[in-house]
Amino acid sequence: MPIDTITSPELAWQQEALCAQTGAEFFFPEPGSSVREAKRICGLCPIRPACLEYALSNDERFGVWGGLSEKERLELRRTSR
Repeated sequence: MPIDTITSPELAWQQEALCAQTGAEFFFPEPGSSVREAKRICGLCPIRPACLEYALSNDERFGVWGGLSEKERLELRRTSR
């Protein structure tokens, strides 16, 4: 079975994402570190809705996705049930 790559159609949005042009250290900080810079970058990103949808659909548990931290995504999942 082939492995999905960034060139697969369902992940093509990642090529346009600002995080792809920045660096993972902002989006996957050490525990207890600030995610302020990641959220600032996400706030400027036109791909943010697709990113958040992907994270929620794929149960991403680490990092900042679509402008939300792990805790914020968990809370969103809980309240949307």
